[in-house]
Amino acid sequence: MMTRDEYLMDPNKLVQYLQKMPNEFTKEDLIRYIEENGIQMINFRYVANDGKLKTLNFIITDRNHLDNILSTGERVDGSSLFPFIEAGSSDLYVIPRFKTAFLNPFSEVPTLDILCSFYTAQGEPLESAPEHILKKAHNCFKEKTGMTFKAMGELEYYIKSTKAELYPGEDQKGYHDSQPFTQWENLRREAMVLIAQCGGKIKYGHSEVGNFILREDGYEQHEIEFIPVEAEDAVDQLLIGKWIVRMLAAREGALVSWAPKITVGKAGSGLHIHMMLEKDGQNLCVENGKLSDTAKKGIAGIMDLAGPLTAFGNTIPTSYLRLVPHQEAPTYVCWGDRNRSVLVRVPLGWVGASDMIKSVNPCEPADPRDFSSKQTFEFRVPDGSADIYSLMAGLIVAGQHGLEMDNSLQMAEDLYADVDIFAPDYKEKLDALKQLPTCCWESADCLLEKREVFERNGVFPKGSVDAVVKNLKLYEDNGLNDRILGNVDKIMEIVDTYIHCM
Repeated sequence: MMTRDEYLMDPNKLVQYLQKMPNEFTKEDLIRYIEENGIQMINFRYVANDGKLKTLNFIITDRNHLDNILSTGERVDGSSLFPFIEAGSSDLYVIPRFKTAFLNPFSEVPTLDILCSFYTAQGEPLESAPEHILKKAHNCFKEKTGMTFKAMGELEYYIKSTKAELYPGEDQKGYHDSQPFTQWENLRREAMVLIAQCGGKIKYGHSEVGNFILREDGYEQHEIEFIPVEAEDAVDQLLIGKWIVRMLAAREGALVSWAPKITVGKAGSGLHIHMMLEKDGQNLCVENGKLSDTAKKGIAGIMDLAGPLTAFGNTIPTSYLRLVPHQEAPTYVCWGDRNRSVLVRVPLGWVGASDMIKSVNPCEPADPRDFSSKQTFEFRVPDGSADIYSLMAGLIVAGQHGLEMDNSLQMAEDLYADVDIFAPDYKEKLDALKQLPTCCWESADCLLEKREVFERNGVFPKGSVDAVVKNLKLYEDNGLNDRILGNVDKIMEIVDTYIHCM
């Protein structure tokens, strides 16, 4: 049981006021907060086919009206939100998920925002809604394995402004830069504060490597990284985080982009996903001070489904301008420890390292606690074009697939890469590794080949897989990278086309 002081330390204003955690919020809690804090408006928020947060505004007129909104949700035109819903029978319900409620940090009118789920005319969850696909995937994973799938994302983005004259940043040397050599540190810090107040669990933020001048404009790359939470919550905080960063940039008249590639030869932006398998509150990724067989099996599942996972995580042609050799982005299906060129990286996880604080601070006593529970494994392929709900659902399916495969430990051993995979003495093994898709067209083919795994247990509806494949094929980008190689003008035309992805 948390104490009052612990609730007050939580940045979420509703947690502070209601003295309970979000997953305990009830309708009556929200009504009390609204009444006692002068809230005048409610926004229902939900993600449709384009991956962006939609909004439905309600002015609160009286308590009965408020109770009705929170009890029944509202109907919306599904055919305008999803291409697979026909106009002739298009009505859907949007039903608020109370645990997601947060105080809107931008509205001049005191407003409470709540994320919603889609339901059909029969009162059943919309099977093809991305949010419900994720819920089905996680429920199946819990039922089949007895584990909980936790995750978090790294939001990497570029922000464009006029070129800095007084303290210009150094090209491709922006990693952890501070003011005055970065112009947008204040915006990142403000975004972190607002995301936390809206319920996001943030680990840290910093400037990233990408830093360059293009067409007389300066580009800076930044990152906000979260703490692992249950998969559904991980997606919610990513979506709210992207919205907040965009809102702040718009206020400043600056362009922010999650696009995987901004220009040729410079660092791209990924959406790295860290994962953790947990049971009864214990991280199962570590056993006896080493990466566990459970984690290795999960990694093997991701290796086996790496190609089709790009169909959810790398959804535009410029995704494949980022996935090229020697750019700290994966191109081959392999994994390793602390290796940034591999598909799945096992980052430092406080395994085998202890008492460093005492070493630096001699007045501190030795700390006997085991911090290896922080260990994760990281999928480095996706980017900001990802359908985050479907991507997370796909990763859960892949993790379960690895836990159920008979040969997963052998696969993990065979695909382990403990060196720079592009080193000359690694060439023989490199030639034996599978490559990731090089375009949306190939990504779609990979999904078609493995679709049965994703459709198993009713997680991904057949129609949803068909729709993903159709959208990827529409780009007709097979062989695009070879056709535009060296043609900077054509490359920049494509970059500009997809600058506002998701």
